[in-house]
Amino acid sequence: MDSVKQNKSRLARTFAKVMHIRAATGVDKFQKPKSKTREKVKHDAPIDESHQRVFFNEFNEEDEKLQKRAVMDAFIAKLFAAISSVKAAYAELQYFQLPYDPDGIQSADQTLVSELKSLSELKQSFLKKHLDDFSPETTQLSAEVQEQKNLIKTYEITRKKLISQSKLKDSEIIFLKEKLEEIRRENKIIEKRLNSSGSLSSSSSREKWNFSSLSPTNFLVVLKQTNKSVRSLVKFMTSEMESANWDLDAAANSIQPDVVYWDTTHICYAFESFVCKQMFDGFNLREFAIPGDSQSEKTREFFFDKFMELKSLKAREYITWKPTSVFAEFCRCKYLKLVHPKMEASLFGNLNQRNLVNARKFPETAFFDSFLEVAKWVWLLHCLAFSFSPDGATVFQVPKGSRFSEVFMDSVNEVAYVSPERSPEVAFMVVPGFKVGKTVIQCQVYLI
Repeated sequence: MDSVKQNKSRLARTFAKVMHIRAATGVDKFQKPKSKTREKVKHDAPIDESHQRVFFNEFNEEDEKLQKRAVMDAFIAKLFAAISSVKAAYAELQYFQLPYDPDGIQSADQTLVSELKSLSELKQSFLKKHLDDFSPETTQLSAEVQEQKNLIKTYEITRKKLISQSKLKDSEIIFLKEKLEEIRRENKIIEKRLNSSGSLSSSSSREKWNFSSLSPTNFLVVLKQTNKSVRSLVKFMTSEMESANWDLDAAANSIQPDVVYWDTTHICYAFESFVCKQMFDGFNLREFAIPGDSQSEKTREFFFDKFMELKSLKAREYITWKPTSVFAEFCRCKYLKLVHPKMEASLFGNLNQRNLVNARKFPETAFFDSFLEVAKWVWLLHCLAFSFSPDGATVFQVPKGSRFSEVFMDSVNEVAYVSPERSPEVAFMVVPGFKVGKTVIQCQVYLI
């Protein structure tokens, strides 16, 4: 009996545990959840269908937008291809114009008209919105390929044009070289004629430059060359002044004040007078007023030798050969005296030339070369003057207001002679005069 009671109590405890677990979880494993599943399906089915319709509508709209964009991209690609075709056709038309090719021009013109028509058709299709294209991607790629081909064609035409221009330039170079050679031959002929008429370096005139047979004619030849070099320097100087926006009338008035010129172009004589005044200063001194040079004991032969040494050389060649010579020092002193620092800074924007000259170096500029030419001829004239005996050649000047004398003066403005009511007066001296022995070489003056 005890065993039966124990079994019953054990069974009761087990049943109680099972019931306790089911109550805690709320799940009955013997109950099927069919009713809940059906209820969920009945409520969810209508929502899924509406979402599906919205999704498909959005997908269709996006697809339509992409299709329209692809069609527009294809159209733009065709437009650029058409424009590149027009450019290539126009480049070809230009190419056939020089040198003139009528057949090529006609062909290129027809091509250009055809490409313009195609461009016009694209414009009309865009305006009418007829841009339908069943394969826009293929059309776009094809148009891009065509555009690249047109670019290659344009570059090829440009290359041919440049080659043609290069050949033309080569022909021009050959022609200009031939012309230059012809001009050189003519210059040599002219030089021979000049040399035969009295140039210092001509072989026919070398006999005239003997120390024992010097004459005033020799001095006059050098003086003419000196005056020519002065005029050349003044022309260069006034040109630089005009480029620097100088007032030439005011500059001339500062040199020779209160002068009424017969002609506006006569102001150049004021600049010539300034150059001559500076360059001939100290001419009557044997050392030419060069600091540190003493030539008081030098003989006539010494001066003539110096004359002959420089005569056949260019001034730059000589100072390069003898940079510490008396002539090189003469060039340095005269440049610093002739060209004021303010003037040089105004004309050239700096004082580089002056600084080089102060350092006893010589600038390699066109202006300094022009100055060297004047310095050379003035120096030669000085050496030649002290080659004469007994007292050499001397320089003389006439002051402003002097009465005109045909013996001692030569007017640079002959128009002054047309005034018979009064005797002309000297406004200023342009080039000084010289006395070579008993011979008077007239000074040049400007008359008023």
